[in-house]
Amino acid sequence: YMQAVQAMTGQGGWPLNVFITPEGVPFYGGTYFPPQGRMGMPAWPQVVMAVADAWATKRDEIRAQGERMAAHLVGSATLEPGDETPGPDVLDAAVDLLRSQYDSVQGGFGAAPKFPPSSVLELLLRRGEHGMALHTLRCMASGGIFDQVGGGFARYAVDATWTVPHFEKMLYDNALLARTYLHGFQVSGDAVLRRTCTETLDWVLREMTAPEGGFYSALDADTDGTEGLTYVWTVAELRDVLGDDAGAAIAWFGATQAGNFEGTNVLEARGPEPAAEDRARIRSRLLEARERRPQPGLDDKRLTAWNALMLGTLAEAGAALSEPRYVAAAERCAGFLLGRLRDDQGRLLRTFNAGRAHIAAFLEDHAFLVEALLDLYEATLDPRWFTAARELADTTIERFGDSERGGFFSTAADQEALVARRKDLDDNPIPSGQASAALGLLRLDALTGEARYGEAAEGVLRLLGGLVPRAPQAFGHLMQAIDFRLAPVREVALVGDDLAPLLRVVRARFRPHVVLAGGGGPNPAIPLLQGRSAVAGAPTAYVCERFACRRPVSSPEELAALLGG
Repeated sequence: YMQAVQAMTGQGGWPLNVFITPEGVPFYGGTYFPPQGRMGMPAWPQVVMAVADAWATKRDEIRAQGERMAAHLVGSATLEPGDETPGPDVLDAAVDLLRSQYDSVQGGFGAAPKFPPSSVLELLLRRGEHGMALHTLRCMASGGIFDQVGGGFARYAVDATWTVPHFEKMLYDNALLARTYLHGFQVSGDAVLRRTCTETLDWVLREMTAPEGGFYSALDADTDGTEGLTYVWTVAELRDVLGDDAGAAIAWFGATQAGNFEGTNVLEARGPEPAAEDRARIRSRLLEARERRPQPGLDDKRLTAWNALMLGTLAEAGAALSEPRYVAAAERCAGFLLGRLRDDQGRLLRTFNAGRAHIAAFLEDHAFLVEALLDLYEATLDPRWFTAARELADTTIERFGDSERGGFFSTAADQEALVARRKDLDDNPIPSGQASAALGLLRLDALTGEARYGEAAEGVLRLLGGLVPRAPQAFGHLMQAIDFRLAPVREVALVGDDLAPLLRVVRARFRPHVVLAGGGGPNPAIPLLQGRSAVAGAPTAYVCERFACRRPVSSPEELAALLGG
């Protein structure tokens, strides 16, 4: 219904108001209608009366319009697949177009407003295009779009320099960005990128974690009706809070009497950075003072898809950075999603609030959770997470798959029938369920050797691959799946009692074309571990491609050599 309103009016948003025929076909809609007409917007009572009159006097015309709308909404589901899986030329063409759109001064792509291009940056890091990706990450980290005091990113910047944000903080943005900053750190060794990752995740644990282990959805942009009120500072306020530290902080933050936002300052980090101890003290004092201010509204619903994004990031970051608290938070979230967001038949649900889960989960909920559970398995080597990922993937193929054209529908075959059973194709603004399903299934294919997972993923790639070169910014996650499909993926199986030295090798670098399994010995639940045993009682690594393995090794140095460093 949101897509119907976008087609009718050219824009969408919340609240969403749609008028439908008895058959559920939308024929008129909009977002906000005020109680009294103002600024060219009709009053809600006027809208209701006009729609009632139109339905009474122009019903046949409305039904004909509705039929055209239904055909429009189902359009994406009729897309025909290509004959072949996309090749390297598709990714090369996409990167060339991205390069032409790149802002070489401020980072990112295009002009204002600027949204953090997380999925595209991930693709660039995978393809070895580090310059554009790292420059953008550094520009965002030093700008006002990043909360220099409390951590975490705002949804977008209203300017081209990442200075003034739209102050709303979304869980999904921060899940995607924290992971990208982790990978940027692994590629570059830049401590600022590592710090940006951890400060973002620390904000999530501090401010966005619900008592049962799920994560809240968002913090509003407004406080008491004023955008950014909680976050901005005058020079006088900085001096009052910081005392002797004020001079160094003002220079670091670039704060001025005139300000950069309505006479106040959105804090940036583009001046000389104080020493680590001083920096920590400045941030702590400002955060303490800021917490005494009125706070933005909290959207406290827990969405399966967005929680899965954060779960996966916490698991990977915790393992890579040796931060057990991140892994513990990921495990707690996984337990919450798998235990509380289920209906009485065990099917996944989408949203949780006030102690109740409801609404049948969509494709993105399933696909994101498959990927997240695989991340959690690789972080913990606990086979229950692998088993859960595999079961959920099987459900996704069965309930969402399109056996005729390939790919996946956004709603399940047994879900409440809407006006059209669509396929969401592009990333907007989170990865599409299609792309996430493809990447998760390709990883499962590598971990299990079961071709049916790879074949289902190939259906997505053939269906959407032809769209990628025309609009690469819209298909960042799909391009990651294509890249994974084209790469020589290494399957790493670790067996033995003390795997920590070998695990450190695997996790030390960004290895997007590696899947990992591990345990004390062969495990029938984990196909990659079957037939693998420790050699001479020592922790042992098997490095394989398509389940054909090299000679097992036991030293971290030998494993690093097999993995390319």
